[in-house]
Amino acid sequence: MKESIISRIQPDLRRIEEEIELLLTTSVPLISVVGRYIMGSGGKRLRPLLLVLSARLCGYQGSHDASLAVVFEFIHAASLLHDDVVDHAKFRRNRPAANTVWGNQAVVLVGDFLYSKAIHLTVGYNSLRMLEVLSEATTRMSEGEVLQLVHADNIEISEEEYIEVITRKTAVLISAACQIGALFGGNDVQREKALKTYGHNLGIAFQLVDDTLDYTGDVKELGKPVGNDIQEGKATLPLICALRNGKPGDRARLREVFSSEQLRKEDFAEIKELVTRSGGLDYTLRLASRHIQTAKQALDIFPPHPTRDLLSDIADYVICRRM
Repeated sequence: MKESIISRIQPDLRRIEEEIELLLTTSVPLISVVGRYIMGSGGKRLRPLLLVLSARLCGYQGSHDASLAVVFEFIHAASLLHDDVVDHAKFRRNRPAANTVWGNQAVVLVGDFLYSKAIHLTVGYNSLRMLEVLSEATTRMSEGEVLQLVHADNIEISEEEYIEVITRKTAVLISAACQIGALFGGNDVQREKALKTYGHNLGIAFQLVDDTLDYTGDVKELGKPVGNDIQEGKATLPLICALRNGKPGDRARLREVFSSEQLRKEDFAEIKELVTRSGGLDYTLRLASRHIQTAKQALDIFPPHPTRDLLSDIADYVICRRM
């Protein structure tokens, strides 16, 4: 499936990459250097690609969508830079995190540049509605960052609270990319709503699968150490489910290991076994699958079209992906 998707999106990916390279050129060399470092570290370009495909599904046939698509990669990259500073991250996508190379100050400021550049690019499209959608998304993302900080080291976070965090941190930007793509492609309220729904559910599923990969993946797949979420004090859904369904002794052990200052390999292996035994991984993947089905159903408003099929295949791939 992955190879089939890549072959169909390759021309659009090339256009997006060319536009990223062009728009990262500035009179301040450090911005370009750090920007190209984070952009060139293996990102999937999911958000800009979804904008391009959503616009095409809504009737757009031109070539002026690339800069608007890059807006979403810039915002995503800025959020990664800021996240790594907040989390004191050492690695990002199998390379040293930018903050370990250039320091926190430079990385935060480059992240600010990428946010500002994204807004500037959007203004150029002369659409107040697009700006409204984008500003609402970035506001909610910032709220999600604060919510995650509030819940740091909180193993008692509820499923509802956690879903709210990942909705704001991950799903809102993916949803906005699809929604703005629909706005760019035409002026049909129902199609805009459908693609917003598609992106929202795709984004939640994407993060839930990431939650499971933190237990079942490896360093090459994740680009960061396995068990990184627990090490950073983030209780994700598999662990939340294990605490809810596990035996009393297992729950006590999970709390003990989660609250320890250093996660050893043997500690993580034990947590993985307890989470798996309690059904935490299976539950998380089932929930992700339900969101994927909702995302695909939202596409039913559109007539048969190769781009609709591609969006449906991307949704299916989210569940089976390994990176």
